[in-house]
Amino acid sequence: MNTPDTIELSQEASLETSSKINQKFVFSFHEGDGKNKQLLGGKGANLCEMTQIGLNVPPGFVISTEACLTYLADPGRQLPEGVLEKVKSQMEKVESATGKSFGDPQNPLLVSVRSGSALSMPGMMDTILNLGLNSETLQGLIQQTKNERFGYDAYRRFIQLFGKVALGVPDEKFDTIFEEVKHKAGVKVDIGLSAENLQEISQRFLEVVLEHTGRPFPENVFEQLEIAIKAVFNSWMGKRAVDYRREFNITPQMANGTAVNVVAMVFGNMGNDSATGVGFTRDPGTGENVMFGEYLVNAQGEDVVAGIRTPKTVSLLAEEMPDLYRQLEDLRDKLESHYKEVQDFEYTIEKGILYCLQTRNGKMNATAMVRTSVEMAKERLLTKEQALLRIKPEMLEQLLHPRLDSKHQSEPLAQGLPASPGAASGQCVFDADRAELLGRAGQKVILVREETKPEDIHGFFASQGVLTSRGGKTSHAAVVARGMGKPCVAGAEGIHVDVKLRQAKIGEKILHEGDNITIDGGTGCVYLGVIPTVEPTFSDELKTLLMWADENARLKVMANADTPNDAKNALEYGAVGIGLCRTERMFNAPERLPIVLEMILADTPEEREVPLNKLLPIQRQDFKEIFTTMAPRPVTVRLLDPPIHEFLPTEDELREELQHLRHLKETAVGVANLFNSLRLLHAENEGTQTQLPFNDKGVELIEQAIAKKELMRKKVHELHEVNPMLGHRGVRLGLTYPEIYKMQIQAILEAAAECQQANIDVRPEIMVPQVCASEELVRVKSFVDELRKKIEEEKGIKLVFKFGTMIEVVRACMQADELAKQAEFFSFGTNDLTQATFSFSREDAENKFLPFYAENNILENNPFEVLDAKGVGKLMQIAVEWGRKTNPELKVGICGEHGGQSESIKFCHELGLTYVSCSGPRVPVARLAAAHAKLGESKNVSL
Repeated sequence: MNTPDTIELSQEASLETSSKINQKFVFSFHEGDGKNKQLLGGKGANLCEMTQIGLNVPPGFVISTEACLTYLADPGRQLPEGVLEKVKSQMEKVESATGKSFGDPQNPLLVSVRSGSALSMPGMMDTILNLGLNSETLQGLIQQTKNERFGYDAYRRFIQLFGKVALGVPDEKFDTIFEEVKHKAGVKVDIGLSAENLQEISQRFLEVVLEHTGRPFPENVFEQLEIAIKAVFNSWMGKRAVDYRREFNITPQMANGTAVNVVAMVFGNMGNDSATGVGFTRDPGTGENVMFGEYLVNAQGEDVVAGIRTPKTVSLLAEEMPDLYRQLEDLRDKLESHYKEVQDFEYTIEKGILYCLQTRNGKMNATAMVRTSVEMAKERLLTKEQALLRIKPEMLEQLLHPRLDSKHQSEPLAQGLPASPGAASGQCVFDADRAELLGRAGQKVILVREETKPEDIHGFFASQGVLTSRGGKTSHAAVVARGMGKPCVAGAEGIHVDVKLRQAKIGEKILHEGDNITIDGGTGCVYLGVIPTVEPTFSDELKTLLMWADENARLKVMANADTPNDAKNALEYGAVGIGLCRTERMFNAPERLPIVLEMILADTPEEREVPLNKLLPIQRQDFKEIFTTMAPRPVTVRLLDPPIHEFLPTEDELREELQHLRHLKETAVGVANLFNSLRLLHAENEGTQTQLPFNDKGVELIEQAIAKKELMRKKVHELHEVNPMLGHRGVRLGLTYPEIYKMQIQAILEAAAECQQANIDVRPEIMVPQVCASEELVRVKSFVDELRKKIEEEKGIKLVFKFGTMIEVVRACMQADELAKQAEFFSFGTNDLTQATFSFSREDAENKFLPFYAENNILENNPFEVLDAKGVGKLMQIAVEWGRKTNPELKVGICGEHGGQSESIKFCHELGLTYVSCSGPRVPVARLAAAHAKLGESKNVSL
């Protein structure tokens, strides 16, 4: 069976040929093409571009993704021929630029070795800092900086990171030693450790490496570099990177392999005039046009993103280092002006000099993406079209997540940093593995950690939200949660997490695993228990963005709605009509179901007319309210579709109910007999006349209930079908029981007539489901014509409406030219059409084998989630072409669940459909996807 590793590597079979064509695997920052992210990775390309536009970037070079893929394709896992020689050549250039020498005991050059693929995958691959340190260069670094503490701090960091990433030593072995020394020294944070403490830690770290690997830590700096390059390349196929690509559907065409960036080290931990930080050119949580970020004085970059220390907000840098803050503001402006995108950048201040270490497009939640898109378009950094294209349609779903009800009176247990907006409740879970296990079982969990690490990624996927006791808004937890649109509270320092005991202590309160908590990623508050939530509202920026989307889209977006309230919500979401109103949903209301049961239990058309006459005014009023709400927009009403047995209890349910009723009757009869016996005895004792036996009305009522249930059971047996979804339903039901369809058609037309008489501009459309032959439409249309004529004569008006059919049966696609002679519109019911095309039962397929098919690349996608263009799509194409050949004015849409999925919408656009219809909350997603589909036709619009 193919694994994700072999699947991806199998697509690299042509690499050997490719490497022969292009032998240039190594590029200096001065020569690399900053636009070629596929070759240089996003980080490497940006380092090249930043260097070439004059920003202060430490010197370095990039080893390409082609080198990575060539290495991974080699069974012996050796670097491509000539790469090490080119690396040494580039190192000489870096030495020249810095005035330092790699491996020189007197004046050592240290480098970072960083990953970077074409698409940003924060924390999913590996990085090694301070490479080039050994027992000799360490002393040179100490002499060079006159700072023994700094030297040992850099050394212990290098040993731990290199040991973990390149040599496979578990992080916990280093962490245990580190915490022991901190405890012995009586300090809480690492900056309190002395040079002697750090020297002890370094020595013990070296012993851990020897113990775990059986070999001493490598002293040769070029051996260190080669091992590090291979380790970074290998991290492309590491579990967390593979899981991340699978979760976010990152294909080899989008990003294949990681580059390696070798960069001269600059140090933010050389004293109080040094610092390190992470910044965004705009707030990634709200989109506000202010510099956003965090920094730490006397620290290295990993301290910020790993959440080891809780950093300071960047605004405080203006007080601590005002001149550097002004330089940082200038850097922010240059980055955004050049890249025309919100940037997420890292920087280091070394002894008062600012260096930009990397930049990439900032990962933001949907709220921030929408706001920045609109504002950047108004600032003329982007065109409206570019503003639309920079947002993936599915991101808008984040804006539909609930938020905490402001009426709640709960007091927060703790306060952290609002790292990713949104609110979520769930059970506390203290490790990613358990979060994944419970999440897969359908339970809602909140992942609670001291700080998260990239290897926790599977726990993120399964959790409703994330809570950490350390770290800031740019920590790993915050960045990943924002990218997923999940709430996150970070740096809640009042919470002490004990993973071993599976509990968290907040003051005197102890949270045990399984306790429910609620986190608010918008405020940073943490609450005990489950807090009620409310639905979000559309921002002005979102309304503007969707207005631009509508201006650019050709496809119209309608909504599936079954009630007046649904119709009202659909309008708020921006639907231009209702593409599917399911009449059977109207029958399920508690006060209506008894009438429907009466209709089903009737044996003759005459008996059936009685309940249908009761349902007629109810349906008419439903339609009138929906038509009025949507006026002047179209409303497509689907006549009754499901088999009528669906309104009845199952035979098993009825059997249990009858058993219960019979037992109840036996009890009631026994009670009645006992009561009568006692009355008779009382009469005899009193010498009075014997009274008539007790007449128990309860027994009579039970007997009536039993008779009704028996009748239902008989009807269920009569209506039983081996495969009801392919049986007596839709138009087949409407033709065998014409009185049902006639009642619905009459209700639709009378509702329309009443609206027209009230000068309400309504556009009803009558849609017939499950059609497979034109004669079916002819017969239903005869019902329509008969009722229309009658109502028009009674009301003295001319009714305005359309008549059409669903296309959800394969034969209907093949008969589209004939169906178009009767129908004014087609609406593809792709849920049923997909089942029919694949011969899949959706429920069985999704529960049993479709996940396996997706994982093993048998099917590219779940066809019930993404429209199957190669099969179902070809049937749709035939139906559209043949239908419009008969009727050029034929309106064609789609009303299955695919109507709200962006790839499916793109296909519908290309097919020339008129509209898509989807659930109300997905209407904004569909509106943006429709605009993307249209803009995708133009080669002049790009990001």
